[in-house]
Amino acid sequence: MIPERPHRDCKDLVLLGILLGILWETRCTQIRYSVPEELEKGSRVGDISKHLGLEPRELAERGVRIVPRGRTQLFALNPRSGSLVTAGRIDREELCMGAIKCQLNLDILIEDKVKIYGVEVEVRDINDNAPYFRESELEIKISENAATDMRFPLPHAWDPDIGKNSLQSYELSPNTHFSLIVQNGADGSKYPELVLERALDREEKAAHHLVLTASDGGDPVRTGTARIRVMVLDANDNAPAFAQPEYRASVPENLAVGTQLLVVNATDPDEGVNAEVRYSFRYVDDKAAQVFKLDCNSGTISTIGELDHEESEFYQMEVQAMDNAGYSARAKVLITVLDVNDNAPEVVLTSLASSVPENSPRGTLIALLNVNDQDSEVNGQVICFIQGNLPFKLEKSYGNYYSLVTDIVLDREQVPSYNITVTATDRGTPPLSTEIHILLNVADTNDNPPVFLQASYSAYIPENNPRGASLVSVTAHDPDCEENAQITYSLAEDTVQGAPLSSYVSISSDSGVLYALSSFDYEQLRDLQVKVMARDNGHPPLSSNVSLSLFVLDQNDNAPEILYPALPTDGSTGVELAPRSAEPGYLVTKVVAVDKDSGQNAWLSYHLLKASEPGLFAVGLHTGEVRTARALLDRDALKQSLVVAVQDHGQPPLSATVTLTVAVADSIPKVLADLGSLESPVNSETSDLTLHLVVAVAAVSCVFLAFVIVLLALRLRRWHKSRLLQASEGGLTGAPASHFVGVDGVQAFLQTYSHEVSLTLDSRKSHPILPQPNYADTLVSQESGGKSESLLLSGDSVFSKDSRALIQVSLYQIFSLSFLF
Repeated sequence: MIPERPHRDCKDLVLLGILLGILWETRCTQIRYSVPEELEKGSRVGDISKHLGLEPRELAERGVRIVPRGRTQLFALNPRSGSLVTAGRIDREELCMGAIKCQLNLDILIEDKVKIYGVEVEVRDINDNAPYFRESELEIKISENAATDMRFPLPHAWDPDIGKNSLQSYELSPNTHFSLIVQNGADGSKYPELVLERALDREEKAAHHLVLTASDGGDPVRTGTARIRVMVLDANDNAPAFAQPEYRASVPENLAVGTQLLVVNATDPDEGVNAEVRYSFRYVDDKAAQVFKLDCNSGTISTIGELDHEESEFYQMEVQAMDNAGYSARAKVLITVLDVNDNAPEVVLTSLASSVPENSPRGTLIALLNVNDQDSEVNGQVICFIQGNLPFKLEKSYGNYYSLVTDIVLDREQVPSYNITVTATDRGTPPLSTEIHILLNVADTNDNPPVFLQASYSAYIPENNPRGASLVSVTAHDPDCEENAQITYSLAEDTVQGAPLSSYVSISSDSGVLYALSSFDYEQLRDLQVKVMARDNGHPPLSSNVSLSLFVLDQNDNAPEILYPALPTDGSTGVELAPRSAEPGYLVTKVVAVDKDSGQNAWLSYHLLKASEPGLFAVGLHTGEVRTARALLDRDALKQSLVVAVQDHGQPPLSATVTLTVAVADSIPKVLADLGSLESPVNSETSDLTLHLVVAVAAVSCVFLAFVIVLLALRLRRWHKSRLLQASEGGLTGAPASHFVGVDGVQAFLQTYSHEVSLTLDSRKSHPILPQPNYADTLVSQESGGKSESLLLSGDSVFSKDSRALIQVSLYQIFSLSFLF
């Protein structure tokens, strides 16, 4: 149980702070009881459960308890009876000394409702104190020649009770010489005086013994007595007299203990012992008696306790001077305690807002402060100010209240919280001050849109990427906090090549990572423009956007495509012609190829993979030109087969091959004769057919030569107009520029001539085909979308079904014009 006690105390303090903070909003109900003092512990004060509208068992269930006020608890709750009972002895005189009405206040808290009930208990006085004299025995000396009706002051009786229970009357024991008279002071006090009714005679009686009785008005009546012994002295006919009837002194409250304040002085005209005077307090209250001391011989009044202006700022006492004969004189002493600046100002937070929205207008209330200084006059005048250059100010409210308000519109993104120090300083010397610290948090509002880290984004994507691949990540920052800083990413709607953008890419709404939804093809789509939007989750939401450029990088995914020689569509075989008289380096033909890729992936190189006669032909590495590597010999076969490979420079490299057939002969008739000799004669008609064919080929050759001469004339005319262009063409220096076409950096020599002859064993069924020249100065690639013209013209010959053999010879002769220039 011992470890739980601090936890319970902390809990009580926290609840008390919360209750005091909302006390102005909670309407309290006042309950009043009246009880006499001096009740025994556990005495019933009132039925608190009835006044709270609860059953006794509900007091514990609903957390009903007395809120402590930092002093000894005088009351307690009885959970069984539901009553408010005393927790100890209640002494009215101890609690409310000198007060006409003694009223005790306590607070009852119902925790589940967080409601406070104020309870006011009036403690009624009972006659539990009898009057008493501070001096139970008193000796009065009276000269024997004292005149009748002379009055002698008697000690004052005290009774802490009030009303009728307080001191009401004095009574003197019966005697023959003295009587009693009671004087009423301005404050209602009663002062007894002894009156000499009959002259004294010391020789008859030297001492008189009297009893002074003080009675109150209680039921039963309580009394207190003091014994008085009257000593009859020899004649002393002069009483002491004070130099002034009233003594005044003003002293600061921080006076050291033992300091002399003033000296009262009384003189007696008598001589000798009859002139000796002794001083004493005739009337002094309990507080003054604990603070001041009067020297009986010198009349010096000094302090024996600490002075406190806030506790008592004025003291009034009465002193008397008495000689040996019993004559006395009275004088008043008035001491004023001056205030010094010994109390620092007190600052109490009456109301406090722990946070304030950043868009709150100027003058928004943050806290309400109550400032008080127990000192008086200038020492109690307080100045409040805020330390540092903060956007707040203090405004005087009501009385000692100050309002802490905002001086500007706050911005959480610049300063999220403030530590406000309010200083209260009084005007005393030296000034005293008190500081109070207030931590204020600035609550966020959605006043900032998301901001991207870059003004624009770009990313490079290799083509043929897998679907779902991460492309790029965009990031936006929102200086707000919590949900106002939570960013959602999205893509602006758009179309790309007639398809919605959402079919190409998507973005993660949380991370801003862009993903590919399809595989990109560089040959179809080279770049993609995307607008990314970032929106926060505030109310209302704010957004911003940024441009994102996606560039597709080319990959080596297309093999070279051979444009020349093109494969015939009718099943015939193309043949290139090389004369036997050709010198080394003679241009036989040229392989033309293109690659749909770009850059290095489209750089092509040509290689001779296979040849029926190794070392006879060579292929240009970059031009694709097929040239003779040595002079042709008679032993070289008529038909030469070459396999040329075209390879790009991609990684990995891709290639394509083409098979070339080269006929070796000095002239076309020679070719025909050699081809005819390859077949065995079937009948006598074969020789006639051969003759006709030779005549036909010769005729075609003549026509071809005439056409070439005309063409050369036209070419020479065009050459004069394009000589500047030829000067810039340094790639191929042996042929006119008009005879070449550029396909991704490749110059293709395209001037061709084609002979087609259909031969059968039956001359009557032969179908001669006229020669068809074919010139092409331009080449249209399939990649551009147009139809490419064939670089090889094939002649179709139809032979009779009765023919046993079909000989189709397609002769191509490529003429180089470089020697003409």
